[in-house]
Amino acid sequence: MLKFLIKRFVGLVFVIFCVTFLTFIIGYYSPSNPVQIMMGDHPNHALELQLMHAYGLDLPLYQQYANFVIRLLHFDLGTSFKTIGRPVKDVIADGLPISLELGFWALIIQVCIGVPVGIISAIKANSWTDTISMGASLVIYALPSFILAILVQFLIIWLDNTFGWNWPNTQWGTPWQYTWTDIQYKLAPILVYGATGMAYFARLSRTSMLEILRQDYVRTARAKGLYERVVIYRHAFRNALIPLITIIGLSIGFLVAGAFFIERIFSIPGIAGITLDSIDNLDYPVVQATTVILAIGVVFGNLLSDICYTIVDPRIKAE
Repeated sequence: MLKFLIKRFVGLVFVIFCVTFLTFIIGYYSPSNPVQIMMGDHPNHALELQLMHAYGLDLPLYQQYANFVIRLLHFDLGTSFKTIGRPVKDVIADGLPISLELGFWALIIQVCIGVPVGIISAIKANSWTDTISMGASLVIYALPSFILAILVQFLIIWLDNTFGWNWPNTQWGTPWQYTWTDIQYKLAPILVYGATGMAYFARLSRTSMLEILRQDYVRTARAKGLYERVVIYRHAFRNALIPLITIIGLSIGFLVAGAFFIERIFSIPGIAGITLDSIDNLDYPVVQATTVILAIGVVFGNLLSDICYTIVDPRIKAE
């Protein structure tokens, strides 16, 4: 296991290196000059040169990238171009906890509801339960998340106007706090974000479980007279988890990235708004930092999937 983790860690470092290089190159060769944008309608050549030197933008490409990597190794994400003198880590710290909270609860909903629905549908294949659950899942999955978010906002506004609920349809409560007011702000975005993923997990779980239930060893277990719940949960479900683990690992990696539409529509001050504003303002240090964070999340999700494989399937551990 130690050798396996070391190999995966080396792969993680390589992926992060490639992501940082590509992100840096895009910012370096951008046709726009962030310093000129910072100065606005009052250009001053001497001040421009001073700022270029202060941010190290007058250095050669290799030296700028080397400085960028060295700062990353010291957990220094640089300084924002938009807010002069403000560290990038402080800019990201404003929105990252919110995005992580949104993604965390959405993933819990996706897994804890989607997987059981898919398993039940597979067990009761071609029944009315299967038809209704998979039909509903298909409709939800077919709807883009931003369309579903807009529909939910319209519903909230209609309920507020009709019944005087005064339920908020934008913004976010205090991160990781759950008073009734906080729950009112957070409930709709979390349910919308979790809905499409839940539908996907349900359909994937059903497909995977149906394939396992047709295997010879499952028929043999039933022929031995084992209880149906033992056959389902001890023999079939564990093997059906393999493809699900892959998707869960990827979902963990894209927790923050997948919330961009939701955050924008619900006006949630998360990492999505920070990233998009940074792109508009050519605040390259913030864009580079958010990209690196997302890349780390994806690689970590894949690493977690690989570890879970060895727990679920002993054959993978032996290999």
